[in-house]
Amino acid sequence: MTTPRRRAAIAPLPALPALLLAGSLAAHAAPPPDHPSPANAYRIMASGTPLRAETPAHTGEVVSTIDANEYTYIEVREADGTRWIAGPRTVLSRGDIVRFDDGVVIKAFHSKLLHRTFPAVMFVSGVTVTPAGH
Repeated sequence: MTTPRRRAAIAPLPALPALLLAGSLAAHAAPPPDHPSPANAYRIMASGTPLRAETPAHTGEVVSTIDANEYTYIEVREADGTRWIAGPRTVLSRGDIVRFDDGVVIKAFHSKLLHRTFPAVMFVSGVTVTPAGH
């Protein structure tokens, strides 16, 4: 005699829609601070309004430079003093104006290539240059 097969009963999953909704909301988290809302971003793009360029955090005058491999070390005079920054190799002259954003600061940075220890160097992703006299 054969035994009839029983079908496994699947209980309804009332929590499934809530889980799917929660996962969907997490994937669409709020934009970061200072970021336009999706509606405002759409209005900006649709209107043809040019986006404002972000102003770099620092502006200073080039005092001296040292090229080393793929980096240029730049001594920069800002309103509050002089500092060293390093970024991708860039052609600069004394008196040029550079603009740059904050970067990673390493105190007592020793360059083996230059055989020199800097009091601190801020490593930046790049600089914007305005030639001296312009």
